[in-house]
Amino acid sequence: MTTVLLNKSYDADFVGQVEKESEQNLSLCYQCGNCTAGCPYSSFYDYPVSQIVRLTQTGQRETVLSSRALWLCASCESCTTRCPNNIDVARVMDVLRHMARRAGHKPEPEIKIFWDTFLNSVEKHGRVFEMGLMAKYIVKTGRVMTDADLGMDLLPKGKLSFRAHDIVGKQNVADIFKRFNKERES
Repeated sequence: MTTVLLNKSYDADFVGQVEKESEQNLSLCYQCGNCTAGCPYSSFYDYPVSQIVRLTQTGQRETVLSSRALWLCASCESCTTRCPNNIDVARVMDVLRHMARRAGHKPEPEIKIFWDTFLNSVEKHGRVFEMGLMAKYIVKTGRVMTDADLGMDLLPKGKLSFRAHDIVGKQNVADIFKRFNKERES
């Protein structure tokens, strides 16, 4: 367990920036823990979701932005759904991830490979192509047997298609990526 000393410097600008970008009032969080209880990935985080929110409330910029949890969050919105104060916790996590990226923080290599492969799939198909994502991830990481048992369960249920299915509005998604890449280059 990691101990965080809250008597470190309080960064009010950080708290204000997170609240502005996420459009959420973090002072409404009273640490009930519902977000953490509903998160399917909490066991893999260095800090559970509720602690990320608390560290953000206390202005612990570096601790938050260097957290592994930001990169593992799947934005499934279970935390948001369970919040009794209607805080969009998933949005806060997303904002924190973007802030971490802008500040030069990087996820672990395998997590970065997954995110990049996932986003490339969405950019190309308008949605994620699961089988292609898995194949590219395995090739890039060499983790051949990772979750192979899950794949075997999903195939007979028709949850993994061998070919990508494009969506209506695929060009709209491609345009979002073009705007993002253009902004990133400037």
